[in-house]
Amino acid sequence: MAIELHPLEQFTIARIVPIHIGGLDLSYTNAALVMTIAVVLVTVLTVVATRSAALVPGRWQSVAEMLYEFVADMVDTNIGHGERRFFPFVFTLFTFILFANLLGMIPYSYTTTSQIIVTFALAAVVFILVTTVGIVRHGFHFLSLFVPHGVPKLLLLLLVPIELLSYLIRPFTLSIRLFANMLAGHTMLAIFAGFAASLGILALFPTAINAMLIALEFLVAVLQAYVFAILTCLYLGEAIQLH
Repeated sequence: MAIELHPLEQFTIARIVPIHIGGLDLSYTNAALVMTIAVVLVTVLTVVATRSAALVPGRWQSVAEMLYEFVADMVDTNIGHGERRFFPFVFTLFTFILFANLLGMIPYSYTTTSQIIVTFALAAVVFILVTTVGIVRHGFHFLSLFVPHGVPKLLLLLLVPIELLSYLIRPFTLSIRLFANMLAGHTMLAIFAGFAASLGILALFPTAINAMLIALEFLVAVLQAYVFAILTCLYLGEAIQLH
């Protein structure tokens, strides 16, 4: 008799190494394992690519250079030329999310970015950095970010709270966008795969659709890493230039 699995069962966090300190559960989980693998892969890629750098790049050097140039152009265009000091942060953020998303596409792996706690932690770091940069760079003048230019003073009573609220909910919108896309995509794949498996020899058409959905989910995995990184750059650029 076939065992039916719930589509959301793939997002269950399982303890690998139980660790309890006081009242805190600090267990090493499957989510932590995949995040560790993502960090190791990014580190290995950058180290291997730069250790044997050559004038004519090899395969891994080409991949690393492509990622470097892609993120560097993102930083220059959206934060501003001369702001390359933010490149390490944006590069780390982009590559970590990219590798975490792609690792989640491996069968029986785990999609860490489908967990709201993970995406919110990343978004919170971005929010704190953007706010800190804005205050350090501009002091109290940073508050002018919430005051639209050329607006009648009477309307400011309405617009300033709206601008402030939209700024404060950025960590939530940034984290939910990534979390929701990865969760919905993998759930849909599980549902279609279960439907195709239940049809037996008649599963040819549903299987073809599932293959197209997998290709689409790979595209979404890359796109969501890009969206998270580009929004981070836009927020930093806004805090620096106050517009």
